[in-house]
Amino acid sequence: MRKFISAIAGSLMMFALSAPLATVAKSAEYFSIGTGGPTGVYFQVGNAICKMVAKIQSAEHGRKKGTGKAYRCSAPSTGGSTYNIGQIMQGELQFGVAQSDWQYHAYNGTKPKKVKPFKGLRAVFSAHPEPFQIIAGKDSGIKNWASLAGKKVNIGNPGSGQRGTFEVLLEAHNKDTGYFGATSELTSSEQSGALCDGKIDAFGYTVGVPNAGVAQSTDGCGAYIIDLKTSPVKRLVANNPFYAFATIPKGTYKTSAKDVTTFGVMASVVTSDAVRDEVVYAVVKAVFENLDDFKKQHPAFANLDPKKMIVDGLSAPLHPGAIKYYKEAGLM
Repeated sequence: MRKFISAIAGSLMMFALSAPLATVAKSAEYFSIGTGGPTGVYFQVGNAICKMVAKIQSAEHGRKKGTGKAYRCSAPSTGGSTYNIGQIMQGELQFGVAQSDWQYHAYNGTKPKKVKPFKGLRAVFSAHPEPFQIIAGKDSGIKNWASLAGKKVNIGNPGSGQRGTFEVLLEAHNKDTGYFGATSELTSSEQSGALCDGKIDAFGYTVGVPNAGVAQSTDGCGAYIIDLKTSPVKRLVANNPFYAFATIPKGTYKTSAKDVTTFGVMASVVTSDAVRDEVVYAVVKAVFENLDDFKKQHPAFANLDPKKMIVDGLSAPLHPGAIKYYKEAGLM
């Protein structure tokens, strides 16, 4: 029996010694990116990042025969901006996609009831512009903000950026949810179906253009996007650096018969100062060295400019790992 055990031990030792060095040297490190609803552009941002990480990891593995650290990335669907920031703060997520306004409020502590103050929040880069859109049902009779009074409106699920923006919009007009006839808290993946089924009259959505969820209601059942050019909106844009007017061009959707004016924010990728420099550096390198491929992942990414991505919509300090890459690449 002792000889048998010794033989097994010897065989295992020989297997360990003969195992490829790549198996020993390259241990994988896993991280997660919080996104949003599965039909939203945030979900596409997170998964595009993971694709670029996998691409550069594969290339480096081929060149270096697996030496160094390997990174494995997941981008689950989540509740959206404020949820992602909260989970990063708790260490449950390493990265997240968030609206630029909620990045600002989290870092500066200016909306503590909506998102907890988080001085450890760090910016990585910004992605696409996100106009806030109010989509009205075909036969709802809604033409502008004033005609939303008494209607059934989906204000978004708690923790989502669109919910937060709707609440800011109501406050700017000195209204609360009682202004509407009824409100619902459907997620971004549920609201278009509810609109087409007549369960709601309108919904708000902060999302990049074009978007499959919006198209489901506009192209699918004749819904349309209304203008938001009220005096309170003009004051919001004038008084807040993270807001800007945005135009949704004529022809974007089947019911886009003319340009629509609204306001919006930037989608931004954020992390925590607790996340190691090496991890953030690897993520930024993967995206910026494959930016042409990244742009192909969704139409909203088509006009990304690396020089603007490291400035626009970023109110929290840049993470040192991101700065390291930007300096190496000559962007800073």
